[in-house]
Amino acid sequence: MDFSVPRAFERTLDTLLPVLDIVAQRVDDAAVPTWCSTRGWAEYLLALSEQDLERCEAEGLAVVAESLPGLPASLRELAARVRELSELPALDAPRVTQNQDFRGVSWRKQQQLSALLGALTQLASAARRIVDVGAGSGHFTRLSARHFSREALGLERNAERVASANARERADSSAGFSAQFAVVDAFRDGLELCASDLAIGLHACGELGDALVRAVADSGADLALVSCCLQKISAPERVALSRAAHGLALHKETLGLSNLTSQAVGVETSIERTMQARQARYALRQLLRARGLDIAPGAEMHGINRRQAHAGLTEIATRSLRKRGLPPPGQAELAHQEREALQHFHAVRRLSLPRNMLARVVELSVVLDRALHLLERGYAVRVATLFERAVTPRNISLFASRDAARLPAVQSPAT
Repeated sequence: MDFSVPRAFERTLDTLLPVLDIVAQRVDDAAVPTWCSTRGWAEYLLALSEQDLERCEAEGLAVVAESLPGLPASLRELAARVRELSELPALDAPRVTQNQDFRGVSWRKQQQLSALLGALTQLASAARRIVDVGAGSGHFTRLSARHFSREALGLERNAERVASANARERADSSAGFSAQFAVVDAFRDGLELCASDLAIGLHACGELGDALVRAVADSGADLALVSCCLQKISAPERVALSRAAHGLALHKETLGLSNLTSQAVGVETSIERTMQARQARYALRQLLRARGLDIAPGAEMHGINRRQAHAGLTEIATRSLRKRGLPPPGQAELAHQEREALQHFHAVRRLSLPRNMLARVVELSVVLDRALHLLERGYAVRVATLFERAVTPRNISLFASRDAARLPAVQSPAT
């Protein structure tokens, strides 16, 4: 059966709207959140065995729900709805064979570039120009120019990256079409697209994805978009683009939930190390609060790369206090917060499971809203997973064109 974007969006809203209180209330500490107590889930979740907890964190509560004895009926039903929504079509396109242009690019990035290049055959063949929005270091811009023999323009607001990309392009003596790069801030300068353009947004973060969708709809250009980091917005909340969403607004912190994922092996490290890092962040937040600071969830790592949490509490506490102009942590202080985290974080992990399960639903609500906005503007659209979750969990792609024949083919739904 064909995947219907309007029907998928309707089912997504039917699932999301009744649980907006869940996605809006993050589990910040061991206290039972209101949404959990009112639904009668707390006792079951807090009694979950360590083995079942690890299964839920590795595979997702929605996936293992059917095998959890005694799971409350309402939670089991919600899990079933999430599973159904997560069954998306997958792109049915051959990957582009890797070549020397991939040198210096990480394996995961190579897989993303290969998959996207392979999916764009029909769209690129009809385009006069490829416009890579948020081009970063310019890898895709260069690859698309050569692979499709098309003019390619990379737009990036970071002037240093643009200068580096242009210098690398000038130094490249390979034959074929060359790429150009320009400093453009999509919000300050706008995106000047033409109907003959193919606009690309490979992991266009937050509001940049919305800006790109609007610019495409206004210009008549074709689109390939893989969104990421939906919480990167300047406003407190994102207001939906499509009429079908009836003004649905999601807060920045709710959008941040979409970054969470459950899989047996983490994208960057093991699940075990990921949980250790989250426990260290929890301990840091409690330490800062004990120092008298009003710290919102997530703010404890302000100015610190989140990956540094893998180094443990001592490292991130030292960095965090230094950045705030405060005395370094004492050994007794660190030991106390580590004991407290060890005692309470087990409850945080268990109580977080239902909210974490809804991450994909939040992500889908945004992707499908963008797709519907384009449908309402006369476009044909296709929503599908572009690569495996092991490459990156942010793998939902949106392709759009006024000519449906240009859209890439898909195969049967895959989670």
